[in-house]
Amino acid sequence: MQQGIHPAYGPVVFRDKAAGYAFLTRSTMTSDKTVTWEDGATYPVVDVEISAASHPFHTGTARVLDTAGRVERFERRYARRGTAN
Repeated sequence: MQQGIHPAYGPVVFRDKAAGYAFLTRSTMTSDKTVTWEDGATYPVVDVEISAASHPFHTGTARVLDTAGRVERFERRYARRGTAN
């Protein structure tokens, strides 16, 4: 890597406010806020609105849309009334 052109890469805590879940990883993101982690060290914390802990797809609470009904309703609404010659 070329020196001096890349952002600092270090440990950061990402905290999901919706699920009350946090995880420690490495990132180039920075924050003025800090949190004391389970190991006793202080790390910058980035609050996120959604993560795998709260996303409906990952939690199994995703709703299945009735796509067949929507297609049939679309075809009924916009079906050709006849052919124009």
